Amino acid sequence: MTAAIEFRDVRRVFGAIVAVNRVSFAIEPGEFFSMLGPSGSGKTTCLRLIAGFELPDGGEVRLDGIDVSATPPYDRNVNTVFQDYALFPHMSVLDNVTYGLRVRRVPAAECRRQGEEMLALVKLEDTGARRPAQLSGGQKQRVALARALVNRPKVLLLDEPLGALDLKLREEMQLELRSLQRRLGITFVYVTHDQGEALSMSDRVAVFNSGRIEQLDSPQSLYNRPRTAFVARFVGGANVIDGHYAVRAEHIAVADAGAPVPAGAMRVAGTILDTQYHGAVRRWQVRTDDDQLITATRPEGDAAPAGREPGTRVALIWARASQIPLTAD
Repeated sequence: MTAAIEFRDVRRVFGAIVAVNRVSFAIEPGEFFSMLGPSGSGKTTCLRLIAGFELPDGGEVRLDGIDVSATPPYDRNVNTVFQDYALFPHMSVLDNVTYGLRVRRVPAAECRRQGEEMLALVKLEDTGARRPAQLSGGQKQRVALARALVNRPKVLLLDEPLGALDLKLREEMQLELRSLQRRLGITFVYVTHDQGEALSMSDRVAVFNSGRIEQLDSPQSLYNRPRTAFVARFVGGANVIDGHYAVRAEHIAVADAGAPVPAGAMRVAGTILDTQYHGAVRRWQVRTDDDQLITATRPEGDAAPAGREPGTRVALIWARASQIPLTAD
């Protein structure tokens, strides 16, 4: 099967900054593919290379097997949804959605039919006559989605589309986006710095760092089998012990300083620096005697050491089987 999108040794440079450094990957048709990483890691530049807003300094960007490295954005069958929605404030919701159709001179009746169909798809069928200023943030994001989808692109690019929403609405929109993608079968390429978003929605995730892909894998594999210290820390905030292996915070028990070591377990002594209440869980920050900072997260109902104040001596205990070997630098 021909990949929907393929990067072949792609490079993009801005002055002395190498934003994308010889990156290669392929995205399958109908895949929900996320590019995850901190600011400046290269993920947004890759999205812009797919859209045609940036052109590569080396390598090839291919859509449906065709090299589009020098093809302008308007000749690529992709659409982009931005974080700021980019809606026209003076137009009605329906006119915003059908703008691209009207530019292509689609007849008015057909524009209206397709626009109303898209608004129904994103559950906004009663908002067509409103202006964007009359909508909530979540509704504006749905209008932006409808406007991008009405042109029936083969690929939809989403650049931090939920970043401006509050937590509850962001979580709701994550579910709706994933459901919409499954119904339409369109290839979604999603850029985010939020590892929770990437893990919850994606078929596969590419983790970017300093212009390169550190690991490209399923969400489950990224979390359970990170290959590098960067991925272990960035995806799920694992503790990296001596640079050789990682342990997830939820696998570490916080016990009294003199607690015995169960068979098949590791025990490290340390001092509590901080304890944080997070509702269902409690998080401890512990400085070990060999000067490592380790985070442990346990359900609030679990037994805890006597005294939770900073300065308390404790033992951190975890099963050797929970240690994740880091196989790459």
